Amino acid sequence: MQLETKPPPVRAAFDLEQLDIPPGNTVQLRNISWEMFENILEALGESYAVRLAYDNGILEFKMPLSGHEDDKEMIGDLVKALLEELDLEYRTLGSTTFKNKNMARGVEPDQCFYIENESAIRGKRSLDLSVDPPPDLAIEIDNTSDSRTRIDNYEALAVPELWRYDGKKLQVSRLQKGKYVESGLSTIFPNPQLIAQITQFVQESQTQGKVAAKKAFIAWVREQL
Repeated sequence: MQLETKPPPVRAAFDLEQLDIPPGNTVQLRNISWEMFENILEALGESYAVRLAYDNGILEFKMPLSGHEDDKEMIGDLVKALLEELDLEYRTLGSTTFKNKNMARGVEPDQCFYIENESAIRGKRSLDLSVDPPPDLAIEIDNTSDSRTRIDNYEALAVPELWRYDGKKLQVSRLQKGKYVESGLSTIFPNPQLIAQITQFVQESQTQGKVAAKKAFIAWVREQL
């Protein structure tokens, strides 16, 4: 009796330039090794617009819309203004790739801040999360997609606080015992009105302009101080 043998699976290779992701969409590739992930990061360089997330062999590409970028910049600007009014040192690393080979995890936030741990990474040109702390605050704009992969990665990398904005509401998640718990209050900025005020001024910036909304926010912060 002769047994049939199945042909080996066909592995197809492609150039990254062939990957066309329309704005507002997410694409996942499976069975991507850590080495392949590192090679893709190197091939893309630092000027690409797509956001990446890697989770144990799954590589996710997210292409933001223009509105996504507007919200990211405005929330980031308001956090910077707040930190400066509070006279707190900070370092913002934008969409830096944060990765840990031992955990097989990697993620690129829309915006991130080192605040409490700013002095620990001050002056460093490259970071290694196996020895360096993660950002104190990561910001994700979820008005294009809601990716569990990215949230799981922030938990695994132990980012203490994650803010997600869906175009209408700013949601705060605080890390407790390795898992995010939703909260209306930021640990970093404990003013109970802050999250609602940031949401309001982000929305006002769409009609009044960014400069006017930022000035109004700073005025509100000074009233609180």
